Amino acid sequence: MKKVLVMVLMLMVLAGCEKINNESLPRYAVRIDLGDYGKWNTYGVHSLGEWRCFNREKGIPANFPYNVNTYTGFGGVLLFMGQDLSGSAAPLAMDMACPVEHDARVTVTIDSETLDAVCPKCKSRYDVITGMGGPKSGMAIDRKVGLNLYKARATVNGGYVITNY
Repeated sequence: MKKVLVMVLMLMVLAGCEKINNESLPRYAVRIDLGDYGKWNTYGVHSLGEWRCFNREKGIPANFPYNVNTYTGFGGVLLFMGQDLSGSAAPLAMDMACPVEHDARVTVTIDSETLDAVCPKCKSRYDVITGMGGPKSGMAIDRKVGLNLYKARATVNGGYVITNY
């Protein structure tokens, strides 16, 4: 009986160690300044489920005023109006590169019906509306990897600055 209890406890401990890795991609600088009301109003996200992609190398969005202090991570930045842990609407930021593919050129897109981020190559799906970027299906679940998360920090000027620090 004691052996069974010890084995059950060990299994519970091991099961609790299964954590999603949201830092599996190479660490690249991230800084997108949408800190004033005008930039946030033009390039930000405002209603639940709205999203915008930023990729300096590809010039996305085309008219964004990129400068020497703007960095968009490994595969670009997905800015998404989702829900924070309290359930309130909040801007959330994640790297667009699929952590399964580990290639900056393979980036997720948003399924407009489910609001999942989907990798076009491995078909893994990620939950972006709750802000965790965790895997919902595909190889991402097997590998226990989620989208790399960034911070959206509110500014006093009515906008947000997206960073990885």
